Amino acid sequence: MATYEVQNSNTPLNGRVREQILEEICTNFDNDKHRLMDILIETQRRFRTIDSHAMAFIAKQIGSTRIEVEGLVSFYAFFSDQPKGKFTIRLCDDIIDRFAGSKKVAQAFEDELGITFGETCEDGSFSLDYTPCIGMSDQAPAAMINDVVLTHLNADDARKIIHALREDQPLIDIARNYSVQNNIRQSGDILLKDVAQNKGLEKALKLSPADIIDIIKKSGLRGCGGAGFPTGQKWQFAAQTDAPKRYVFCNADEGEPGTFKDRVLLTKRANLLFEGMTIAARAIGADEGILYLRGEYEYLLSPLTETLQRRRDKGLLGKSFDIRIQLGAGAYICGEESALISSCEGLPGVPKTRPPFPVQSGYLGFPTIVNNVETFCHVARILDQGSDWFKAIGTEQSPGTKLLSISGDCEFPGVYETPYGLSLNELIKLAGGQDIAAIQVGGPSGELVGRNGFERRLCFEDLPTGGSIMMFSTKRNIIEIVDYFLEFFVDESCGFCTPCRVGNVFLKERIEKIRTGKAVPEDIDYLKELSNTIMKTSRCGLGQTSPNPVLSSLKNFPLIYAALVKENEDGFKTNFDIQNALEESRRLAKHRSYIYDPDFEQE
Repeated sequence: MATYEVQNSNTPLNGRVREQILEEICTNFDNDKHRLMDILIETQRRFRTIDSHAMAFIAKQIGSTRIEVEGLVSFYAFFSDQPKGKFTIRLCDDIIDRFAGSKKVAQAFEDELGITFGETCEDGSFSLDYTPCIGMSDQAPAAMINDVVLTHLNADDARKIIHALREDQPLIDIARNYSVQNNIRQSGDILLKDVAQNKGLEKALKLSPADIIDIIKKSGLRGCGGAGFPTGQKWQFAAQTDAPKRYVFCNADEGEPGTFKDRVLLTKRANLLFEGMTIAARAIGADEGILYLRGEYEYLLSPLTETLQRRRDKGLLGKSFDIRIQLGAGAYICGEESALISSCEGLPGVPKTRPPFPVQSGYLGFPTIVNNVETFCHVARILDQGSDWFKAIGTEQSPGTKLLSISGDCEFPGVYETPYGLSLNELIKLAGGQDIAAIQVGGPSGELVGRNGFERRLCFEDLPTGGSIMMFSTKRNIIEIVDYFLEFFVDESCGFCTPCRVGNVFLKERIEKIRTGKAVPEDIDYLKELSNTIMKTSRCGLGQTSPNPVLSSLKNFPLIYAALVKENEDGFKTNFDIQNALEESRRLAKHRSYIYDPDFEQE
């Protein structure tokens, strides 16, 4: 009989004991197939794997199928059908961490453990994995070991950490030397200054739901996640949809590379967040809310749960409203609202076809509003201070303040609360930018701006952003940055639609040709045409914005491309590789039965 081992224990378990534990896990979540994410998260934690036997057992317990369970296991990065180590080290591999020296850290981990990334030690002690942005770009290089985050790492640190863990030093004690910092560099007048608690909720309880929505609409508040849809209008749509139930969702799946401002709000303003969600519930008539917390922020789960319980005990959620926290498991696409809803339903985080929109038919088919952490915090402050107060800050079409996550080649990376309308030049001065040549505004899906655009302003009238501001100096390779962003989108595509799944791969291949000096002018035309096709035909926002790094860099850095894309004077293409051409010709000839080539071995 097969034996299994529970995490942090050396005691092997036989199959029956293991099934008893799985049964207990499922029972703790009422054998509800919509809580499959929670069931799998706990199973992965207990056994370090979710193998085929566990999938089949869980499926039977919740009335699902093994294929459906396997669909989740294969979709989310933090699940594995193969045993992981007692300590799973996930090193952040985004572009900021790479430029900060993460490759040296990775090499040190590999040297110490004798394995490469993607592998697990034979004794089951350690696993090494790369992971995209973990919300620590202001403290790079950073890594997660299980659910503990360590920041500002170097190669020596990596070696010391492995030695300490092998000596059975508690991980939490080791992490104290590499602790997460909030790095609040500038507090504005709305969110990061000292604010009175529950004043907005007290006023909301005296208003009708329609009056609350009217205040939010008059304030001009727009979604702070990047798209900027008017918040009051979204709420009104949900409230007007005829349905027996409605839901309030908070999107805390802050997965856009270079973004970490919601992490700070979750740490410093959790009460304000839950206050905003409660106000929203009153406005649309919701009884239930869900805070979707990205798996990379699991270390915040305990303090958030404690804060929520205190509010529940004090009656600050109201008589009929309650909130639960849903943990994610490593999927960037779940930042898209319909994919997030799918994940909460116990499904792979695949975006849903629209219409209907979530405000019409969202979670379990009921009207659902999805706003991010920053938006709900603004809601509480608007109800407290009024819509006119909020509109007096910022610009005409972008009222209020914006939290910015600034990282990269600057002296003071961190979170800045600024009124909408600041220019990039002003941000460079605030953050101590060092010989900045390019700024990525809004993460990989945003715009890469060059020096001739540094007078542009951060607002919906000009440069909208969900909050990510990555600064790059003149020593950075622009095409390398674009290449990384495409690599990110290729890895994070849910794979549902062909334009995104395949098109981004083709974009990356052409960018790699340019990096190696093998491209011709026709490749530039190809990039533009393919980018437009992907944007027009992709199913969700990921594919619709994934070509932006290509298009914005072509627009703002044409001389860089011109220097790398050339033709020989004799008319032959610079990217013609005769050796590759011959190998391809031989490969094709091998499979044509009418061609005989004595150099080919018989199969």
